[in-house]
Amino acid sequence: MELSLIGYDPAGAWIKNEQTVDGLLRHRNPAGLTWINMSGFDNTAEVNRLAEIFRIHPLTVEDILDTNHRPKVEEFDDYLFVVLKSIGTEGHEGELDLEQIALVITENTVISFQEKSGDFFDGLRKRILNNAGRIRRMGAVYLAWAVMDAVVDRYFVFLDAIGTGIEEFEERAVDEKDQNIIPDIQRLKQNLLRIRRVVWPLRESIQTMGRLDSDRIPVELAPFFKDLHDNVVQAADSVETYRELIAGVIEVNLSAVSNRMNNVMKVLTIISTIFIPLTFIVGVYGMNFKFMPELEFPPAYPITWAVMILIAIGMLIFFKIRRWL
Repeated sequence: MELSLIGYDPAGAWIKNEQTVDGLLRHRNPAGLTWINMSGFDNTAEVNRLAEIFRIHPLTVEDILDTNHRPKVEEFDDYLFVVLKSIGTEGHEGELDLEQIALVITENTVISFQEKSGDFFDGLRKRILNNAGRIRRMGAVYLAWAVMDAVVDRYFVFLDAIGTGIEEFEERAVDEKDQNIIPDIQRLKQNLLRIRRVVWPLRESIQTMGRLDSDRIPVELAPFFKDLHDNVVQAADSVETYRELIAGVIEVNLSAVSNRMNNVMKVLTIISTIFIPLTFIVGVYGMNFKFMPELEFPPAYPITWAVMILIAIGMLIFFKIRRWL
């Protein structure tokens, strides 16, 4: 488990790391804003201690510790509770790794709970410490929006990578030497499905957050949440577009495989057709009859070969004229 705290106001900012919640909260900013981040849930006692101090409902604590929740927004008497998923990579071949991030937003504190250690909020921390932009002049809800915006921006990184992968699949779809395209496409489809399960509920959650009948979300922040909602909608549209493109790539690949199979079958059919009359001639001369006029005729053998060759050449010319070759 990792615990960090950033306290800030328009005059200054600081960051602290501690091993316990009680030690961490000694550095909170009572006159300004505090961002507490907890990574990893291997020490549930510290989670419960944090919940006790900030009067977080037991059902919320249960949702925080259960990392299989869909993205959602809930309003309580003392705080807003937001669940969303971030996207990372792990394992071989860049497999998608979904991580749950839960936010508890009070009047002057934002608490973020991350399922795993390590994050991608360094840019946001630098903005706070360096007083870049408006973040140190805004409230806790703006900080929560900035955290959510950082998560959503992460979606586009992976969606762009998927788009590039689809372009490569379009080239690979007609390559007859590529035997791994179908497993790779299936893996990409599964990744898109996982992203879809993350993006679509989040779109509804942010829309719900913007419609909350509460004074917790200032009116001046409405454009920021609308922009965040638009970004999530764009991500959702990209997911659907990529799913359609993948379906098209699969169809192209199946058509290419079918065409190659048809070409093979056509060649085999032509060869079989050519050998049908030749087989008939050989079969006739293979019969064990004593009185066959050609058997005693010396030039019969070369004549037979000449006839068979002429038949084969004639059939090839016929196929060529009919454009079957």
